[in-house]
Amino acid sequence: MSRWSKAIIIGLLTSLLGLGLLPFGHQLEENVGVDLLFRLRGAREAPSDVLIVSMDKVSAAHLNLPPEPEKWPRTLHARLTEYLAEQGASVIAFDMIFDEPRRPDHDRIFAQAIRKARNVVLCSCLKKDVILVTDETGTPKGRLSIEKQSPPIATLAQSAVALAPFPLPKVPVKVSQYWTFKAGAGDMPTLPVVAFQLYSLKYYDDFIQLLRKVRPLTTGRLPSDTDGIINRKGLVNFIRDLRDMFSKEPLLGDRLLKELRNSKTLFADLNRRQTLTSLIKMYQGDNSRFLNFYGPPGSIHTIPYYQLIQSQKKQPMDRGHFDFRAKAVFIGLSERLRPEQKDGFHTVFSQPSGLDISGVEIAATAFANLLENMPVQPLGLGANIIVIFVWGIVLGLLCYLLPTAGSLIFTIGLSVLFLISAQYQFKYAGTWYPIVIPLFFQAPFSVVSALAWKYIDSNEERENIRKALGYYLPKKLADQLARNIADLKTSGQIVYGTCLFTDIEQYTTLSESMEPTELHTFMNKYFEAIFEPVTQHAGIVAEIQGDSMLAIWGAPNPDATLRKQACLAALGISNAVHRFNQTSDSIHLPTRIGLHSGRMFLGNVGAIDHYEYRPTGDIVNTASRIEGLNKYLNTKKLVSRDVLDQLDGFLTRELGTFLFVGKSRPVIVHELICQLGDSSEQQKMLCTTFAEALFAYRSRCWEEAWKWFYELKNIHGKDGPSTFYLKLCEKYRESPPMEDWNGVFCLEDK
Repeated sequence: MSRWSKAIIIGLLTSLLGLGLLPFGHQLEENVGVDLLFRLRGAREAPSDVLIVSMDKVSAAHLNLPPEPEKWPRTLHARLTEYLAEQGASVIAFDMIFDEPRRPDHDRIFAQAIRKARNVVLCSCLKKDVILVTDETGTPKGRLSIEKQSPPIATLAQSAVALAPFPLPKVPVKVSQYWTFKAGAGDMPTLPVVAFQLYSLKYYDDFIQLLRKVRPLTTGRLPSDTDGIINRKGLVNFIRDLRDMFSKEPLLGDRLLKELRNSKTLFADLNRRQTLTSLIKMYQGDNSRFLNFYGPPGSIHTIPYYQLIQSQKKQPMDRGHFDFRAKAVFIGLSERLRPEQKDGFHTVFSQPSGLDISGVEIAATAFANLLENMPVQPLGLGANIIVIFVWGIVLGLLCYLLPTAGSLIFTIGLSVLFLISAQYQFKYAGTWYPIVIPLFFQAPFSVVSALAWKYIDSNEERENIRKALGYYLPKKLADQLARNIADLKTSGQIVYGTCLFTDIEQYTTLSESMEPTELHTFMNKYFEAIFEPVTQHAGIVAEIQGDSMLAIWGAPNPDATLRKQACLAALGISNAVHRFNQTSDSIHLPTRIGLHSGRMFLGNVGAIDHYEYRPTGDIVNTASRIEGLNKYLNTKKLVSRDVLDQLDGFLTRELGTFLFVGKSRPVIVHELICQLGDSSEQQKMLCTTFAEALFAYRSRCWEEAWKWFYELKNIHGKDGPSTFYLKLCEKYRESPPMEDWNGVFCLEDK
């Protein structure tokens, strides 16, 4: 099975896990996911068009009233209603249940104030009745639950412009949604919907014009003005008629929105456009919405009840700045000083002290969400399936195809990016993407599955390699290869590797002057000296031919660490040869080294009962040619630019571009001098000056280049590369190369 097949299988399993959790994950997303999104987002500014008047303990103390708001005299509510109406409030919504009569004169005064204001919405409650369903013979067949509205006392109910319930679950259930239309009560509009429709009546003429263009025959059944809505039709009946109209024609909302966008007059007025858009979205939306909270308790601008009552006794200049013009004002119990509040609801922003958000603030929040047309909008089922499926496939593919460390880093980074994207959509559009299933279930599953499968594959491949190499390599070397090249097969493997070639100068003369036994012993000591740096730096001695050694560093993918180890080994060999030569006064073995990196075939070479584990490919041949280039340049350690790519910590100098015999592509060659920390100022100056000389040479400035190279030769003595280029400069001064010359030196023999 190929790596891609295994990656796709892991991706499919990850996707299926996420999809399998979907039916059970909604509660987790609501309890954990959306909470996390709210906390990452933090508080946001609420619209200035909605205010809260809080009936709190502080107001009771200032006004010398009982702490229970239901016991406050209703004449105070009348004074507050009159004051808000005088100040130009668009909507006055009481989030209180006035279902018990108090003093008749007080109730009458309150009712008169409500009737005069013509914009007061009172809260009602819903009560559930259970009806026994029977067949024609009277046999019980079941029970039917019906929710009925329980209105305030008749005096107040008849005076209000509308009655509306606002049912919410109590603790310990966390409040995250509210009903716009209560299906169990005959699609009855709730308090935020009624308040928003009343607030939007200032644009009723514009709404009727839009509706007339889209459905000309329908507008005749609707009141022609706002007085007709409030006095004859009734606001709640009007809302129900509109809701029924949108329900029967699902595309009506989209057609109205399109007409709104095409109307230059309406579209140019930002407030009018926003209100009409939100109104249309409210009627075409679902029966329930998720609350887009603005923050902890008190995030919506709140004014204590007593301040407005006391301000009526002051002169206008002493009242302070209370701007209620065209505002929606919600009045109710909102206590921020005590956790034992009676009207608190557990939400995502409930405080550790136990302080919850009050019912009136939740109602005001729902109204503000309708006004902004920005509820928390979860993705639909189809979009959820696509997100979870695609996320699983991507995780599975990349977790398996990437290296282990890379897959962990990638998964964490991708998860953070997913969370940031989800939080951005949540903050600026209210869109709620799933995060619990993708981040807490799919991501860990994908990583663990990929690691487990890789571990199994790695063990199997390592055993195969160890078994194959055991036929013709020592056990230690076979184990080392199996650990470092986990993908190596018995038939070989294409790897990215570095080849290091060594060769002894004048070895032929040495071999002629020594007896075979003496030469054998001497060379064994020599190879022992140069093998040590190779093995010390994780290299493998792949081949020995006479006085030459081939060492390799290989990995399935490009690895800068291995190339660095090869360079350190080359420096180590140079030092080892120097120490070895000091052990003998008469015999020295100056050693040339060449390194090159690239793709190569690493595997079995041989037949019948004799095999060798060795690399084959162009880089092996090129490394040998680079080692041979030392003879022309009178150097000891040469490396190609491919070896030095993205490597730091070494002092090198570029010696030029060379085209070897039989090759079609030139190679840029550097001299490996030492580690940067061990370099001297003289060595650094040599590299800097040589680079300037080489630049002049490539620029065809023969005289200038000759002077640079001549100076280098005088200062640094027998500097082979400078001597090499001095001869070329002298040659080209007499006979310049062709115009298409590009500085490449073509070698004429190996």
